[in-house]
Amino acid sequence: MNSYDNDLVEILNRFIKNDINSIGSLNKNLRELVTISALCVYPNEDLIIKHVKNALYVGCSALEIKEAIYQCAPFIGFSRVFNVLKFVNKVFIEQGISMPIENENKIEYENRYIEGLKIQKPIYGDEIKDKYTWLPKPFDDSIPRFLTEFGFGDFSTRGILSEKDRELLIVVLLASMGGCELQVKSHVFGALKTGNSKEEIVCALVCAIPIIGIPRLFNALNCSKEYLSEL
Repeated sequence: MNSYDNDLVEILNRFIKNDINSIGSLNKNLRELVTISALCVYPNEDLIIKHVKNALYVGCSALEIKEAIYQCAPFIGFSRVFNVLKFVNKVFIEQGISMPIENENKIEYENRYIEGLKIQKPIYGDEIKDKYTWLPKPFDDSIPRFLTEFGFGDFSTRGILSEKDRELLIVVLLASMGGCELQVKSHVFGALKTGNSKEEIVCALVCAIPIIGIPRLFNALNCSKEYLSEL
């Protein structure tokens, strides 16, 4: 960020320090991963570099940071993810982190469906498979299968992040995208099912306000009222 807009920078820093960071139960590690996940939708180089450095400082591992970014690919596409990783890799190299960082938790290609289903089904059941039986063949079977193999088999099976944290970060990512309220609501359900509290979910969304803005916060809250309401 340049020095020509100090007033705006001051407002941002004051809002984060005095308001965002002073409320809610999420630890510093998750707050940084939340912010990085939201920034994958709005890949601002200066902010990504700043928050990757912050994440390392508060104790996130380089592998955790990368995993939070990798799992965005099924939602926002590989182009944006690779763009973000250019800035992340730059920070890691500057910090003396040995590259490439390899995750050993890999499954065989032919086992993606079985292993992905083990994670998907306890949370979401057969919702997607049952919902899209109306599609023309072979897509009535292949599209739900893609979700299981790609979304869960290729990413969730990699470990590093707990399924609880993965679902929480996905809620924030979807809220950041806008226009994904149906998926936001579904993943709020998934976040609760994997052990997040209502307060943790709302806290994560609030942490993302400086990146996503207030209207998208309200969209996420309103579409998920059924699951988040204490009334």
